[in-house]
Amino acid sequence: MKPKEELAELARRIRVHAVQMANRAGSCHVGSSLSMAEILAVLYGGVMNVDPTHPESPNRDRFVLSKGHACGALYSVLAESGFFPLEWLESFFQNGGRLPGHATAKGIPGIEVSTGSLGHGLPIAVGMALTAKRDQKPYRVYCVLSDGECDEGSNWEAAMFAPHHKLDNLVAVIDYNKIQSLGHVDDVLPLEPFTDKWQAFGWQVVEVDGHSIDELTSTLRALPLAAGKPTCVIAHTVKGKGVDFMEDQLLWHYRTPRGEEYTAALEQLGEVA
Repeated sequence: MKPKEELAELARRIRVHAVQMANRAGSCHVGSSLSMAEILAVLYGGVMNVDPTHPESPNRDRFVLSKGHACGALYSVLAESGFFPLEWLESFFQNGGRLPGHATAKGIPGIEVSTGSLGHGLPIAVGMALTAKRDQKPYRVYCVLSDGECDEGSNWEAAMFAPHHKLDNLVAVIDYNKIQSLGHVDDVLPLEPFTDKWQAFGWQVVEVDGHSIDELTSTLRALPLAAGKPTCVIAHTVKGKGVDFMEDQLLWHYRTPRGEEYTAALEQLGEVA
């Protein structure tokens, strides 16, 4: 596991890349990418068993970004981890570029499945975890979901299925930043009592500060939290974390940082535009 200071720097770099990519492309779910930086930093900083030099190793842990619109953060951590050159980030969402605007598996090392249609990632992750159990493979499957996509019924079908099959090799991490595309979650379709829902479906649930490297590390390194049960980590986060004028602002679900906003965002992240 990388030291805490290195994980914090990795999270900062993820945010810097995400802002830069959004600016170049003129389109990116930047707020959604910024809220999950620490989650990805901890997972790729040592929790997951992955090797960028052998990205298709049969016993590798699998990662599924169900909130595929936040691929700016995923591409960034993959590049920083050595799965592909950092230069690829410059082609994000560009004609002829290597990195499409939603997480795409084709031709991109480290991405297990193309995502973006919300509610599909967890069911796919469940299938991967079931396969591992039946094939007696040691790998674990991690799936990061958004809170807004928990409005999708397919997630709850998967949530019933996983405990029934005792998939304690499955981990769902929910980026609970409280904002979805068109409003605050509580205004669109409230999820609370969120923990109780997952527990009622048979999951072992823990709530953490999704920006605390210590809490994320201690939780994710202690898996499985209960034998025979899948784990749900509800990570309380802030949309647009790291840039004060983006934080907890619905506007930054879709808005692209330009001009003075772009310069100010990078300065707050400790980078020169």
